[in-house]
Amino acid sequence: MKNAIIVGATSGIGKELARLLVNDGFRVGITGRRIELLESLKSEKPDCYFIKAFDVNDTKVAEEKLEELTGELGGIDLLILSSGTGNINNKLDFEIELRTIETNVTGWTFIADWAFKYFENQKSGHLVGISSIGGLRGSRQSPSYNATKAYQINYLEGLRQKATRLKTGIYVTDIRPGLVDTEMAKGDGLFWVMPLPKAARQIYTAIKKKKNVAYITKRWGIIAAITKLIPKQVYNRM
Repeated sequence: MKNAIIVGATSGIGKELARLLVNDGFRVGITGRRIELLESLKSEKPDCYFIKAFDVNDTKVAEEKLEELTGELGGIDLLILSSGTGNINNKLDFEIELRTIETNVTGWTFIADWAFKYFENQKSGHLVGISSIGGLRGSRQSPSYNATKAYQINYLEGLRQKATRLKTGIYVTDIRPGLVDTEMAKGDGLFWVMPLPKAARQIYTAIKKKKNVAYITKRWGIIAAITKLIPKQVYNRM
């Protein structure tokens, strides 16, 4: 039986992936800030879930809880980093920008580094980061969200490069969803919003295939390619 940890499993993609992993025979450590939501998920299959509540921004506590969770599981083969935040911020409220940066960069990086070093010591393992198609270009509506997702994309690429040079069984997967029907999908006039179960199934397929990068759902790969080709002069007016 394999063991996994999902950081950010109280709702949305992380929660749905936890269910898929358990149904596929994994024992899963689930984390998040809201203990009551973790306990609710655990109640579905009490013997399969192990819970620890913490905020990724409190790195000292996060490290302690991850170590405890890993010990209870008896080791881990897979860590999925699904925690994150983002809001529409047309007025550039600095508190919103700061909270996004602290969670999506500082806290996120601590978890990614912890997992990579654990797998490096173990000489095997799979780190999965849920970034976003938003990381491909900037956004006037949510500058910090898109910028932090660009950071995550590049950071995961750097870790993948390190894993390749180590020549061990470490894999790094960057999952780049488009709009998924979760509380993270914000704004007016949204289109191609994907049902959560469909998105989670495609994400899990990409994880099992140990892909380097996967756009979710597949049609968003087309949007990604078009987005990267839009000239700056045009994009600046959008």
